[in-house]
Amino acid sequence: MKQPVIIQVENIYYPILAIIGIPANVVAIVILARGKCGLSKCITLYLVYMAVGDLMVLIFEVILYEIKDGYFPNSFLNLTPVCSVNLTMLFMSIDCSVWLTVTFTFDRFVAICCPKLRGRYCTGKTASLVIAVVCSLSVIENIPMYFVYAPREIINNVAWSCGVTPDFYTSPLLVAFWSFETILTPFIPFLLIMLLNALTIRHIIHANRVRSGLRAKKKEESSADQEVDNRRKSIILLLAVSGSFVLLWMVIFVCFISVRFIDVQLLATDYDDPFTVAEQSGYMLRCLSACTNTFIYAVSQTKFREELKTLFRGPCGFLSNSLKHF
Repeated sequence: MKQPVIIQVENIYYPILAIIGIPANVVAIVILARGKCGLSKCITLYLVYMAVGDLMVLIFEVILYEIKDGYFPNSFLNLTPVCSVNLTMLFMSIDCSVWLTVTFTFDRFVAICCPKLRGRYCTGKTASLVIAVVCSLSVIENIPMYFVYAPREIINNVAWSCGVTPDFYTSPLLVAFWSFETILTPFIPFLLIMLLNALTIRHIIHANRVRSGLRAKKKEESSADQEVDNRRKSIILLLAVSGSFVLLWMVIFVCFISVRFIDVQLLATDYDDPFTVAEQSGYMLRCLSACTNTFIYAVSQTKFREELKTLFRGPCGFLSNSLKHF
C-alpha cells in the first residue's frame, strides 16, 4: 500500500536533518566553548547550552522517535518502557531548547534596554544559575509524561510501542496536565519572545534617534559610531536566533491554537486530512529549528566563521586545543 505523501516526505526529511543537524550542533558546541568568538561569557553560555538542547532534540525526537519506526521498526527501542523514557526525554529536551531561547532573548533585552540592571544580571554567574534552573524545571515538569503512555500491543507478555492511556482525553487531571504543557510550551515562550523582541527593537530605534540627534548637534564628522555598531551586531544575533525560532514554530503554534476553537484533533492518523498534514509539517519545521542556529552564527559572526575555518583546516589540532577549555 502506497504511503501518504507527507509520510514519504518525512522518511526523506528526517534522516537528512539528522545527518546535517547533529554535526552542526556538535561543531557549534566545540567552537563556542573555546570562548574565542568575541562574545561575552553569559552569551557564550546561553549559546552553548542552546546548542546542547538542540542536539538533544535531534537525538530524542528525530533519531529515536521519527526515524526509528521507519528504519528499526522491531528493535528494543519500541519496547514500551524504552519508548516511554524516550518520549519523556523528548519533551524535556524540547522544553530546555525552547526556554533557553527565551532566557537568551531576555538576557539580550536586559543588556540592551536596562543599563542599570545589565551589570548585575548579564554575567556568567547569573547565566549559569538561570540555565541550571531552566534545565532542572524542564526535567521535573516532564516526569509525569512517562506515566501518560501505555502499550499499544502485548506480544508474548511483552509490551510494545507507546500510545496515550485511554483516559488521556477524558481524565480531568490528564487534560489539565496537557493543557499546562501546551501553555508552557509553546504558547508562553512564543509570546514572550515576540514581546521582548518588539520592546528591544523599539528601544534601539529610539536610542539611535537620540544618539544621532546628539551627534548632529555636536557636528561630529566620524562616519562610524562604535556604540551604534555594537547595538547593531547584538540585535542581528538576537533577531536571527529568536526570529528563526518564531518562524519555524509558527505552524505548530497555529495548530495548537486551532484545536481549541475548531473540531480537529492533534496526532490524528488520517494523513490525507489537511489539518494533519499541517500538523506534521509543523513538527518538521519545529525539528528544523534545532539545527539552524549554527548556520546563523556562521552568517552573522565573523569570529565564529574564522574558528570554523580553523577547524576545517586542522581538525585534530583544533579539537585537542578545544578539550583544554572543558
